[in-house]
Amino acid sequence: MSSRLKAPKGTHDLFPSDSEKFAAVEATARRVFGAHGYGEIRTPTFEATELFARSVGETTDIVHKEMYTFPDRKGRSLTLRPENTAGVVRALVERGLQDLPRPIRLWYAGPQFRYEQPQAGRYREFRQIGVELVGVPSAAGDAEVLGMLFAFLRALGLSDAQATLNCIPKGDARAAFSKALQEHVRPRAAGFGEDDRKRLEENPLRLFDSKDPETRRVLEGAPATLDFLDDASRAHHEELKRLLSHVGVPFRESAAIVRGIDYYTLTVFEVTSDRLGAQNALLGGGRYDDLVADLGGPPTPAVGFAIGEDRLVEAIRADARAPKTLFAVIPDGREDVVYALAVADEIRRLLPEAVVESDLLARGIGRGLGRAGQIAADPSPHAFRIGNVQAVLLGSKEREADSVTVKDLATGAQETFPRRQLAERPSP
Repeated sequence: MSSRLKAPKGTHDLFPSDSEKFAAVEATARRVFGAHGYGEIRTPTFEATELFARSVGETTDIVHKEMYTFPDRKGRSLTLRPENTAGVVRALVERGLQDLPRPIRLWYAGPQFRYEQPQAGRYREFRQIGVELVGVPSAAGDAEVLGMLFAFLRALGLSDAQATLNCIPKGDARAAFSKALQEHVRPRAAGFGEDDRKRLEENPLRLFDSKDPETRRVLEGAPATLDFLDDASRAHHEELKRLLSHVGVPFRESAAIVRGIDYYTLTVFEVTSDRLGAQNALLGGGRYDDLVADLGGPPTPAVGFAIGEDRLVEAIRADARAPKTLFAVIPDGREDVVYALAVADEIRRLLPEAVVESDLLARGIGRGLGRAGQIAADPSPHAFRIGNVQAVLLGSKEREADSVTVKDLATGAQETFPRRQLAERPSP
């Protein structure tokens, strides 16, 4: 006997009651981002592996450990996208970024793939909603993106979200910070694991991404990025803080926020929500002014963020959708199916907000009521939140008299009346 197949580790199925929540979140994103002038972009699920090695960074955990990479039939190395910013930038460069009017405002939603240990709200195939603002060098761009982000979160009912900001030095200032960080850490690194020892030598900023308690202890009292900013970078950071205060984005500063991707420069941020417990990070983002040029385009500033949609749906928790009435239209036999379909269509026309299902198997009133009772007890397989269930019973008596019998499953009340009176009945 063959073994039962299961979904791959780190993936999960979304049944209608779950997928409807994702659809509602994405509809809110479309509405809020669209009102700010952002249009949706859809890029391929897989790209040339070189794209992520060049953009995300050769020394990052994403490239070293987490990418799903495979050769195609001609031996070319392809990778399922672990993040979407690189693909968006590649698409803009390929399209001819220099010929497009600036700024360019884009958003996306779709699956990403990383081979990491699954945990609450984090999967190997996960969904992201992201935004990219391309062509604005000033802190006003950062402020627009963050202000819009918080408008989106508030529209979803996440009123407790807070941003944590940092500013990463550029150029010589970044090199000086990296050197100072190495000098602080090396004498204390005897207890580091192999990964963190490699980070220390190859890209010391990545140490801030470590989950090792010993590494995190050593980083206490380490040099802070904000102490190494040049005048222009400091001015950018101070202007952003001023603008965020004006647009109502709650924030604090932390030198430990560096993000796990090499292309970030200047502004980096994370947003947290206490609804997620100890692992409270909801999303992250920042400025990536060098990435377009690194991928073959003209020097172009840009800023954006990416939300883990699975984590976001988990944080929302409460289902704010208004409950709908489900009409379970139950024909007594096959000869009653045509009449049942006509009645179902009439209810849909009269009550467009209701959900109307017909028992197409025509298994009889008893079995049809049994299934309707199951739905009343557990509506989770349905795409909509079900408030109550009305069973519409249709047998030969109703068909011949052009009438309907309606039973409220919550109260047990049942009434038979002419079909023409459906329009006169108040909504349940």
